Amino acid sequence: MAISIEEFSKEFFQEIIMEADASGCLTEDVFFDKFCEHLTDSGDLETADRADYRGQPGSGIRVDGYGGDPINSSGTLSLIIVDYNHSAEVSRLIGSEMNTLFQRLSKFLKKALDSKWRNSLEETSPAFGLADLISQRWNGVSRVRMFLISNRELSERVDGREANEFDGRPVTYSVWDIKRLHRFATVSHGHEDIEIDLVDGFGTALPLLPAHLSADYEAYLAVLPGSMLGAIYDYWGARLLEQNVRVFLQARGNVNKGIKGTLENSPSMFFAYNNGITATAESVTIEERNGQPFLTALKNFQIVNGGQTTASVHVAYMNKVDLSKVFVQMKLSIVDPVRSEDVVPKISEYANSQNRVNAADFFANHPFHVRMEAFSRRMYAPSPDGTFRETKWFYERARGQYADARSLLTPAQRKKFDLENPRSQLISKTDLAKYLHVWDQHPDKVSLGAQKNFAHFAQSVGVAWKNSDEIFNESYYREAVAKAIFFKAAEKIVSNQPWYQGGYRANIVAYSISKMAYDVLDMKRAMDFSLIWKAQSISEPIEKTLAHVAKSVCDVLVDTPPGISNVTEWAKKQACWARIKELKIHWPKYFINILISQEENNSTKKSARKEQKILNGIEAQTAVFTAGPAFWREALAWGQEKNILSATEAGVLSVACNIPNKIPTERQAIKTVETVAKLKREGFVCDFIT
Repeated sequence: MAISIEEFSKEFFQEIIMEADASGCLTEDVFFDKFCEHLTDSGDLETADRADYRGQPGSGIRVDGYGGDPINSSGTLSLIIVDYNHSAEVSRLIGSEMNTLFQRLSKFLKKALDSKWRNSLEETSPAFGLADLISQRWNGVSRVRMFLISNRELSERVDGREANEFDGRPVTYSVWDIKRLHRFATVSHGHEDIEIDLVDGFGTALPLLPAHLSADYEAYLAVLPGSMLGAIYDYWGARLLEQNVRVFLQARGNVNKGIKGTLENSPSMFFAYNNGITATAESVTIEERNGQPFLTALKNFQIVNGGQTTASVHVAYMNKVDLSKVFVQMKLSIVDPVRSEDVVPKISEYANSQNRVNAADFFANHPFHVRMEAFSRRMYAPSPDGTFRETKWFYERARGQYADARSLLTPAQRKKFDLENPRSQLISKTDLAKYLHVWDQHPDKVSLGAQKNFAHFAQSVGVAWKNSDEIFNESYYREAVAKAIFFKAAEKIVSNQPWYQGGYRANIVAYSISKMAYDVLDMKRAMDFSLIWKAQSISEPIEKTLAHVAKSVCDVLVDTPPGISNVTEWAKKQACWARIKELKIHWPKYFINILISQEENNSTKKSARKEQKILNGIEAQTAVFTAGPAFWREALAWGQEKNILSATEAGVLSVACNIPNKIPTERQAIKTVETVAKLKREGFVCDFIT
């Protein structure tokens, strides 16, 4: 049963209170972070950085955050203001209040361009950093987007706020209230409907060529004018990019130089040189005109391949490049909403298969995430308080899994579930990427924000998985949880320090842990994460050492180099990490004494890999037996007909065909599973492999 907006509001409010208590943060800071996670997931923002400022009483100036450096967002400056109601009850946000909040944000923008006002701010404050960034980038800013996030519900009498201009730049306004957040977070696992009317919204219908023969699959080919694609993307933005592709693009950069050159120098040849886009929609509206089908509207249009093409066309569109001779081919598949979660990632995976880094590495059904999920559902964490109550750390490989698991339970079952899976022990994919990446010494990437950091993390995990999936074992999972515990503790430690004045906590924590990881490795030692797992907390020596390191790291972070005033943007650069690595830290003996040797650490990991290898073999044997000989005969026949099986692959399938007369060894079973996965990639239809 779907959760009501009232229930959602109460749970969201309690989550904020609990997180604030656990981390030592202000509730508004937690609200900003939690809410903006949804904005970045939706594609409305690529990143969201905290930069809170409230002017003197009566000044009417306020800002709470921004959407990253405009130079990385095609010249778009995104500003955020918060309306946080300190109550779990759903109350109303009326139009006059909305207008006042946007006016305060507009005043900050105006003041940021006033050098006298800007220079009156404290140079190490987030407000100065943001104002200085706006001033430096203003000539390259082509438009401004203002976001209001609120846990109140916007009055139904408010139709919106009309776009206007500031200093020659168009300014648009967007309100994310609790109703919109509830709809996004609970309906279809976070997808707001995208309704595109081509005729009324973009001037023309598109002629279609049907490309399907079966009633089970509906597809079309079309040609989009470049100006139309640019305008559609300008309106809907990154929400048009299926999330995994959006993340994929963030790791590679938005504009391809080759595409850009063709658009500017050979626009009439764009259709010939470019592969076009692959897209999906849940439904389409088609009109017959003189016997020819024309596309007039689409629902939930998603670009699953061709994101760089789209982004490049959009940049040209924004730069007023003549796109009258540019045309983009489109393959459009109509996917039923019920099947979209399974089918769309597959279309995206196969469409992107020519890329060196396969986009499938980012999908929630990648075996890495599936295995982490399996560990989290069956492995209990030790009880830290001496009671017999053990809990689990719930790994959410796909958005909404935790809420879905709770919603299907009775009140009594839900209470038991909450005790066994406390919300404070919920780990999302992007959380995990953050917790692990700082120990891999990538604080600069972690500082880029959840989505971009996840993209980099996913690439490295995808490569490591192909080399040896055995490193991702139970010991790896326990260590990952220990790193989550470590990260959360570091957040609270920083918040409670007398020298901490607010701002940049995420960067301080990321760099402090990475600095610790860097120096410990340099000592040829390692952190004993097994002790953290057993205690479900970090020890006092680690706490004291973290506080010491964080102070030194903070001093270096806020001392930005000439020409850079924004600490948040400085923390995103490799040069910042290079400077922190050179920082000399006096490591106390009480900390060094609790470290273990590299030899002991490597020995533990080697044993864990051996155990996982055995487990992989047992799981593969079980799967091969479960599928049965008839299935393997069908797979063998299909592979031989397509002439795509090696002698070894045909051999292991032949063994599986003769179960139970012949019993596959563990190694043969693993090869059999790998072979059917290969067949599935080539088009063999089965549910045996995810």
